[in-house]
Amino acid sequence: MDLDIQQHLPEDFNPESKVWIYQSSRLFFISEALEMETILQDFVNNWKSHGAPVKGFANLFFGRFIVLMADETSTGVGGCSTDSSVHMIQEIERKYNVDMFNRQMLSFVIKDKIEQLPLSQIPYAIENNFINENTRYFDNSITTKKQLVSGWIAPAGETWLKRMFTGKIQ
Repeated sequence: MDLDIQQHLPEDFNPESKVWIYQSSRLFFISEALEMETILQDFVNNWKSHGAPVKGFANLFFGRFIVLMADETSTGVGGCSTDSSVHMIQEIERKYNVDMFNRQMLSFVIKDKIEQLPLSQIPYAIENNFINENTRYFDNSITTKKQLVSGWIAPAGETWLKRMFTGKIQ
């Protein structure tokens, strides 16, 4: 599985560009992903903050993650413009009958596939060697383009999950 996302990101966005990641409760069908391309592009083309256009980017990654990005070097993103992005994600939820806001579901690359595990099951998954410190994890808590490139898909032991591996008997 090719996890290199940098080639799909805008090169001209500042490394400190603000990023939001929304994870779907399921993989989108190809037909849904194609429709969503238009929804995301229309949103970015019309995204405004206090009447000024936002330099924005939106894309679906791995058929499951919507990544929104705003380069605030020319126009800052205020509360209303952030709200408009949340409303767009809520519309996607309704249209495709998915959950995009469940932060209790975590995604890992396991046997070359993206698998979701509930946060409450992580200790069990570790104990039974389903995941370990080196298992690739999608850290959806990142907030900048720089972090997106360097740390969105990282070994679980190098993310906030590292505390879960402390004390595990090897």
